[in-house]
Amino acid sequence: MTINWDEFDSEIDLIIENSAEATDEKLASSISSITRMTDEEVKELFPSPADVKKLTELMKIVKSSQNRNEKINHIVAKSEELGGVILSLLQKFA
Repeated sequence: MTINWDEFDSEIDLIIENSAEATDEKLASSISSITRMTDEEVKELFPSPADVKKLTELMKIVKSSQNRNEKINHIVAKSEELGGVILSLLQKFA
């Protein structure tokens, strides 16, 4: 299944704007639909909408058509911004 990242990013932006508890459910559901994480795991690892937005950005880099070195360079360039998300994911899988 190919993911249209532009549509997905727009969907996340819209959900974040609407916020509140219902938004948290939608965000978790959106992320869990394209990962192996459950809604509950997403909410636990990324409790704020801003964290989910950063996770989306990281996923876009990882799933892009860039070669491995370009992906690494892109992640390194955004390491301060994405560091918390990366740490949360690594703690989940460690």
